[in-house]
Amino acid sequence: MCGICGYVSKRNITAEQLKLMNDTMYHRGPDDSGEEIYEMPGGWQAGFAQRRLSIMDLSELGHQPMHSADRRISVVYNGEIYNYRELREELADYPFRSHCDTEVIIAAYLKWGIRFVERMNGMFAIALYDRDTQDIYLIRDRIGKKPLYYWHEGETLVFASELKPIMKCPGFSAEIDTRVLPRYLFQQYINAPESIYRHVSKLEPGAVLRFRCGAVKKWQYWSVKKAYREAQTQPIEDYREAKALLKERLRSAVKARMIADVPLGAFLSGGYDSSLVTAIAQECSDSPVSTFSIGFHEEKYNEAKYAKAVAEYLGTRHTELYIDEQDMLELVDSIPRYYDEPFADSSQIATMMVSELARKHVTVALSGDGGDEFFCGYNIYENVLQAQRLDLLGGMVHGLCGLPGLKQMHMEERLPFKVRVIAGNRERESKTQFGAGSYPAMARAMVKPQDGQEAFPVHYLIESSYHIGNWQIRRMLLDMDTYLPGDILCKVDRASMKYSLEARCPILDKEVMELSYRIPHSFKYVSGDKKHILKDIAYDYIPKELLDRPKVGFGVPLDKWLRGPLREQMLDYSSYDFLVRQDIFDAEYVSGMIGRYLETGDAGPATGANYSKLAWSFFVFQQWYQTYHG
Repeated sequence: MCGICGYVSKRNITAEQLKLMNDTMYHRGPDDSGEEIYEMPGGWQAGFAQRRLSIMDLSELGHQPMHSADRRISVVYNGEIYNYRELREELADYPFRSHCDTEVIIAAYLKWGIRFVERMNGMFAIALYDRDTQDIYLIRDRIGKKPLYYWHEGETLVFASELKPIMKCPGFSAEIDTRVLPRYLFQQYINAPESIYRHVSKLEPGAVLRFRCGAVKKWQYWSVKKAYREAQTQPIEDYREAKALLKERLRSAVKARMIADVPLGAFLSGGYDSSLVTAIAQECSDSPVSTFSIGFHEEKYNEAKYAKAVAEYLGTRHTELYIDEQDMLELVDSIPRYYDEPFADSSQIATMMVSELARKHVTVALSGDGGDEFFCGYNIYENVLQAQRLDLLGGMVHGLCGLPGLKQMHMEERLPFKVRVIAGNRERESKTQFGAGSYPAMARAMVKPQDGQEAFPVHYLIESSYHIGNWQIRRMLLDMDTYLPGDILCKVDRASMKYSLEARCPILDKEVMELSYRIPHSFKYVSGDKKHILKDIAYDYIPKELLDRPKVGFGVPLDKWLRGPLREQMLDYSSYDFLVRQDIFDAEYVSGMIGRYLETGDAGPATGANYSKLAWSFFVFQQWYQTYHG
């Protein structure tokens, strides 16, 4: 686990400049650093750098950049290859010097070429230089667990685990891409391939990028759509077989993620996913597993007592920390320093706090991420099912309201909110992304139109590409392509790496993900019971009464913060004069909208709706802007 950065260019970038870029990621790898520059034919030059968080083979043999024995190949890499021991056996003819998975990447490339990545099971962002072909490859893991940004302009390619190294690269022009802002304001994150900067992209999950003599070629070696379609040709029809196989794959995934030369623990919220991962880890361990949870003094939000009950039942070494609003509020100013593009999922704050707690005791923590997306766990999936059942009726209502007489009376706008949502859900490409009232229109109206730049739609208009009739499945696949890598995994990566902590997600193991696609949806969603098969496995380890309860969750009190302790900042960020100088937002619209919100809690039509989520996205953007452009 670490941070990587580098470049290939005909421009001269010095070793000192490369080191400055690399050191912006000190938090990702405080144990070691390495920077090297390589002269290439034709006047090209490449620089590779890494900040290391030592997890496997803590010796100097794990130093990066790492080279093949014949120095044909150089690699910098962030992540973990969980099947590296099995691959190493297949590569026994290579003269290994270390016990690092990094060296297995080198040996695998030399034997199998760039398709070696298809054999890798893990989380990774890799940069590889092949001196024989003069190719530079950038590679990202299947589901996007590890981040990888790149800036390609003319004859220069710059890459990094975070944006900060790219910002420090000589010649970089930090032009904000205003096209992404309406979608960011609505979704609260920026999904690959876009970034906040116009000339910087995120490499998509499951993608390879090759740079050769100034030309870039990119392709997918794995995708959610392709993996799902292929798995559907081999469905597992028997429930008992599916459960047994899933349980076995989960156990293998957890066991593989417990391999480390440093202390290891697990995040434990008391919910199904983290509890199941912890139970399997405890079963695989010779000693009590260290577990960590955050508690809240507000009883209605507090799940720590449930996590503690699970920990006591399993016999883990449990540590909990009770926090209050002020503890969380103190972290707000650090958000743009570690999420170095706008990111407004407020659960990042609690994730940072549990990561800080865990890092005091361990260097690696297991998490339960992925269970909701792959096994139908979110409440939205219930809503999507109901929307599909009512879609035909909604179309009829929409048609009636469009008749000349009723249309002039704006009849559709007078319908109850839920009916209006179903009736208005006519966009074929975003059928499962309904709701949110006037939020999409407000997000679009907030951003000032730029000449020749049409903003991206706030929704992802790609649903027909899944060729799935069942809206629940379609929304799950969409979330795997967008919300999971763009929000959830980004949140956990930045929050954990803020404290130099490695987070590992067994449910996102390649074998588990691909097996989940073979499991019929009717085993995941059973008569309103979401995540049915995953819960069934959890009950094999933990009594049902310890797990079976409504999920509480904890929502940061955004409205209270924005209209209270953050109010003065919000007023500064939304003042008409400031917005005019900034020249990004519609100054008149935004200053009025935020002003109304701060006074009444409402920013739009007199519906009584609270617009704190949209206001928080705006606040986080402005906080980021002040940090890097103020």
